[in-house]
Amino acid sequence: MTETNTEKEIKIEEPALEVAEEVIADAPEAAAPAAPGADARGPRRERRGRGGDKRGGRPGGRSGGRTERKSEFDTRMINIRRVARVIAGGRRFSFSVALIIGNKKGKVGVGVGKAGDTTLAIDKATREAKKHMITVNLNKDSSIAHEVSAKYCASRVLLIPAKGRGLVAGSSARLVLELAGITNIVAKIHSGSKNGLNNARATIEALKSLKA
Repeated sequence: MTETNTEKEIKIEEPALEVAEEVIADAPEAAAPAAPGADARGPRRERRGRGGDKRGGRPGGRSGGRTERKSEFDTRMINIRRVARVIAGGRRFSFSVALIIGNKKGKVGVGVGKAGDTTLAIDKATREAKKHMITVNLNKDSSIAHEVSAKYCASRVLLIPAKGRGLVAGSSARLVLELAGITNIVAKIHSGSKNGLNNARATIEALKSLKA
């Protein structure tokens, strides 16, 4: 009985040993140990970004190498006011901007813009000033050819050429003459008006009346 049981146990264990040997034979060879500091997942692929960085894409970044173009006109603010419009539901507030632009080479203009945001109001005023821009004929002394005066609403301005005198003017008339490039002139406001926008427009009217 003992021998028979022993033989049965041997017959049962032998197939198990053969299976174990087959599993060991079919198993892939163990990988060599990785070097210290190496990534176990293998080498990483570099990704280059738009700006030439390591993320992939076009060189130059999102802007594509663009450079901001500087405007040829200088800008001076006359005033920025917060105004309200009364409607059925209450008051609606907005901003009113008056400004002067010029290239200091004979071109100058005045514009007014109104919008719910100051940035939009400035853009509107700038477009209006460019639309109504005038060209002033300057002589070799950076002045005007002759004396001239003009009136706009309650503002009255007198412009007198003054060689070697410099720019003598006040209020917004000085800003208009400065941006027009006139450096030797005397401007007098005879009306006593303190409205900067009207004074600027009166100065523009005076420059428009110059004879070529």
